[in-house]
Amino acid sequence: MNIITCIKQVPASSNVKVDSNTGVLIRESNNVKMNPYDLYGLETAFQIKEMKESVDIHAVTMGPPSAKQVLEEALYMGADEATLVSDRRFAGADVLATSYTLSQLIDHISNYDMIICGKQTTDGDTAQVGPEIAEFLNIPHVPYVVDIIEINRDGIVVKSTYDTYDEIVSVKFPCLLTLDKGSQVPRLPSYKRKQIMKTHQIETITLDDLDDQNPNHYGLNGSPTQVEEIFPPDKRSDSIQIKGSNKEVTKEIMDILAKNRYL
Repeated sequence: MNIITCIKQVPASSNVKVDSNTGVLIRESNNVKMNPYDLYGLETAFQIKEMKESVDIHAVTMGPPSAKQVLEEALYMGADEATLVSDRRFAGADVLATSYTLSQLIDHISNYDMIICGKQTTDGDTAQVGPEIAEFLNIPHVPYVVDIIEINRDGIVVKSTYDTYDEIVSVKFPCLLTLDKGSQVPRLPSYKRKQIMKTHQIETITLDDLDDQNPNHYGLNGSPTQVEEIFPPDKRSDSIQIKGSNKEVTKEIMDILAKNRYL
């Protein structure tokens, strides 16, 4: 079985800079980490590998050359292969262009039974990239997966959790899953694997390597949604002290909430 895991490098804190011309986040290499939900996706792939024989895990990411850091982390955790898709012409991609680029990369890799993504990223929070990759590849997908119930020759049975109910879903290979936080606890990178994999070559794929080489389908050119303005929120520490009886304090709080249109 061949599993492709999609991971992403995201800002490690809310203290990020924004390009005033493009509205794109400036990703400094000293303020980044692996997207937390992708850790659950990787751990699920590793657990499947422990359950079945002959499982190969291929980690992929889209980003600048510095994004190789998260691919190295995935290799040290247990991934067998890693590929970066990187090109200046991919810069500024929205959800649609990002999904299309990753689907083209996966088509380039070609040999897969399952694709695993985190349910969403902490910098975008759309939860749309995984499902859109599946749509571009014309394969079934299951979102918000929290547990693997059964794996057989033809497919997989999983548990998904939604706001008001849980669902057991059986899906055939090839398929795509997006992983939510479940019972799995992501493992740490292994020092032993780091020594084994530190010379492993991570392949870099550019637009010129993909089947579709039309630059209008990628990056800002291929993004139907454009950011007009992005900025960090103002941090305020104003406070009001309210004194009085329980009834008086309650009335004052309700009046403040109503005045500020929170009610």
